[in-house]
Amino acid sequence: METQFTPWLSLLGGMTIGASAVLLMATNGRIAGISGLTSRIFARDSDGEARGVSALFVLGLLLAAPLWLVFLGGWPQQWVPSNLPLMALAGGLVGFGAVYGNGCTSGHGVCGIARGSGRSIVATAIFVAAAFVTVTLTRHVIGG
Repeated sequence: METQFTPWLSLLGGMTIGASAVLLMATNGRIAGISGLTSRIFARDSDGEARGVSALFVLGLLLAAPLWLVFLGGWPQQWVPSNLPLMALAGGLVGFGAVYGNGCTSGHGVCGIARGSGRSIVATAIFVAAAFVTVTLTRHVIGG
């Protein structure tokens, strides 16, 4: 698998993610951690306002690709593995990691590091190290 070098789109995407995290924190005092926002939608003890804000934020994430299609005339390019059992296992591991690590890459990597949280810096370093090992194993050891 080969990916394209897209520095301007990547910069724009990063700025948009950062702006949305700042906007959510400034308007609602909430961290833009996707696992936390998603769990807040389904939590029994979540207040209505928190549930609504979380649902709108997640809805915005889900509408990003269809909006890309409407405004740019084509779907964003992405590659998704066709191995469903492997994807289910990976999703389960990510979910376990988000619960065990008390947050996900967006909460720790985007918001936590920006706030100078030592716990988030350590968690993000572990996320990146695990991703490095996973890519190395799947592309160069297992996948050849």
